[in-house]
Amino acid sequence: MAKPILNNKLFLYLTEFFAGMSVMAVELGASRLLAPYFSSSQIVWTIIIGTIMIAMALGNLYGGRSADRKPDPDRLYGRILVAAVWIAAIPVVGKYIILGISAVLIFAVNSNFLIWAAFAACMVIFVFPLFLLGTVTPSLAKYSVESLEDSGKTVGTLGAFNTIGSIIGTFVPTFVTIPAVGTSVTFLIFAGILLGLCIIYFVSSRICAARGGIAGSVTASVLFVLCCIMGAPGSFAFWEEDLAYEGESVYNYLQVKEDSRRVVLSTNVLFGVQSVLVKEQALTGMYYDYAMAAPLMTGKPEPGQCNVLILGMGTGTYATQCNRYFGAMDMEGVEIDGKITELARTYFQLPESVPVTTYDGRAYLNAVEEKYDVIMVDAYQDITIPFQMSSVEFFTLVKEHLAEGGVMVVNMNMRGREEGNINQYLADTIASVFGQVYTIDVQGSTNRELFASDNGAMAENLAAGLGDLENRELAEMMARVSGNLTPYQAGGYLMTDDKAPVELLGMRVIDDLIMDEVNYYKGIYEEHGIQGVLETIL
Repeated sequence: MAKPILNNKLFLYLTEFFAGMSVMAVELGASRLLAPYFSSSQIVWTIIIGTIMIAMALGNLYGGRSADRKPDPDRLYGRILVAAVWIAAIPVVGKYIILGISAVLIFAVNSNFLIWAAFAACMVIFVFPLFLLGTVTPSLAKYSVESLEDSGKTVGTLGAFNTIGSIIGTFVPTFVTIPAVGTSVTFLIFAGILLGLCIIYFVSSRICAARGGIAGSVTASVLFVLCCIMGAPGSFAFWEEDLAYEGESVYNYLQVKEDSRRVVLSTNVLFGVQSVLVKEQALTGMYYDYAMAAPLMTGKPEPGQCNVLILGMGTGTYATQCNRYFGAMDMEGVEIDGKITELARTYFQLPESVPVTTYDGRAYLNAVEEKYDVIMVDAYQDITIPFQMSSVEFFTLVKEHLAEGGVMVVNMNMRGREEGNINQYLADTIASVFGQVYTIDVQGSTNRELFASDNGAMAENLAAGLGDLENRELAEMMARVSGNLTPYQAGGYLMTDDKAPVELLGMRVIDDLIMDEVNYYKGIYEEHGIQGVLETIL
């Protein structure tokens, strides 16, 4: 029996529109759901896009065959109803699935952990609902085409509505819903749109009661409300208590933790600290302390006279430390994420007197002509290394913005053991641009600080300036840096704008770090069993 609503092609076109919009919204939501655990690198994006393409292709095949075999629109809108409920459930169970899969795979795979874990998580969480949405286009083509004479026009109109919906579904989550209300609510918003579409269809259908359409709609609505209650306020780091702040920006997941001694910013729930404020106005014990050697290396009579630019300002830890120990320096920062700058002012005591430009670091250098005594490059986090800030061309641009005798300091946060690791690539690239390069490993971490300049006396300047430091803690720290600086012996591993495989190189180091941790816990498991592992973790 024909459904009256199907006589209204506008409704079918709107179904195509909202299906396309929801697919793109879910894809972008997937990147934000995975980023706090696996990063937002090109590798993760490739996995998301590839997985979704697999789901859509299978959905297209099944949808077309199903529509030919049994052209019943109730079946299509029933599938959309199931997809809506599944998408609404992602904020409730998604993070637990990710951690559960990671916990299993971390003991099951010996390499490429991030790839396998991200791929498995995508397959489990996102393939099924997007497979269901993939059945929409071929099914609607079956219901919309009335004759061969207008088939091209009808299919073309369906495709146009799908594309327009996809465009809106691309921009709205990125620039509106995710920054305003977060990833979880974004999933719920688009699930609600699909749910509403199905309810309109079933209510408008004369025989929907016989097919269980009303009952299904009511059940789906109840489940949707439960997901709204349970999923909307969910935390990515659900095991953490008393977070000072947890939220999202256009670029990052953001988490601020505070205790009696320090305030910490992290953009990953599992590993990494991006910025820290020590409340006692002491050294941080992190790489920022080592990087403070850069002003001393310039050879200026007073390090406080240095003009400093920080690319990757974060919450301003380096600026805060330099101002504490060297006095009020002429300092400015560049940070691509304006939300981080807001957190810096609110939680990390970054004064308004330190200007921060919301911009990409390389683009900023292209836009200004000023020269600086010290340029700090601190834009690398986990494997999310911007390739455009790791190439010969970029470091040449940095060099052009250094004053005479100026020093660049780079925080490289992943020390690798293998030949040709990410830090070796970065250091070799830098050494091809600068005449002098020194490195030092940061104790108790995987960070390595690199100092580069055409100032051949920068190591001697650091040693000579130690006696002028009045703060004993700083003097001891700088003496440690001076005594452990290692001249870098360059190799031939170069990165250019055309070829900079930073994600793959970074992933290899992350794999090594993860395997080190896994081997530690495997040893505990072999000796004390699962109870020993749990006691160690808790």
